[in-house]
Amino acid sequence: MTGRRVVLVAAVAANGVIGRGGGIPWRIREDMQHFKETTRGHTLLIGRRTYESIGRPLPDRTTVVVTRDPDWSADGVLVADSVERAIELARDLPGDVMVGGGTGVYEAAMPYATHQVLTEVHRSPVGDTYYPAHPSREPREWRETRREDREGFSWVWWERVGRLPGQQPPGHWSPGHWSPG
Repeated sequence: MTGRRVVLVAAVAANGVIGRGGGIPWRIREDMQHFKETTRGHTLLIGRRTYESIGRPLPDRTTVVVTRDPDWSADGVLVADSVERAIELARDLPGDVMVGGGTGVYEAAMPYATHQVLTEVHRSPVGDTYYPAHPSREPREWRETRREDREGFSWVWWERVGRLPGQQPPGHWSPGHWSPG
């Protein structure tokens, strides 16, 4: 997917919670709008339970649902049986790949992620669904590039500075490919 970004988009509480009982344990209207603006015109990759909690394809984006259930389908969405296959499918779809959860999808997409757009929610609600790894815990892999502080939350943009799995270090030769440093 050269030139295409794989962006994890999530709202994460201070304690890592992203969900409770199939929903989001807070209501931040501004952040719902931010998610809409961030993902519009792109391919949205989400898990089946996340899709079912929304209940429909979101407008102005192509939705790919990841599920291991070979019989699952829904009108207006594409289906893949793994995150890897979903990312491959997205190669021919509009825009970047925007990963919208849940936990298992974030975990599986993390090795492919080039960016993260996180809403850091400044509270610690009870929850049963968690974000797998905040980028601030991996400074060799991620760099904060922008932050907008708001009342009760912050929007934070992260860019991968470490190599994606399978990428060669600068100046490395492999058959048929030279990557200058």
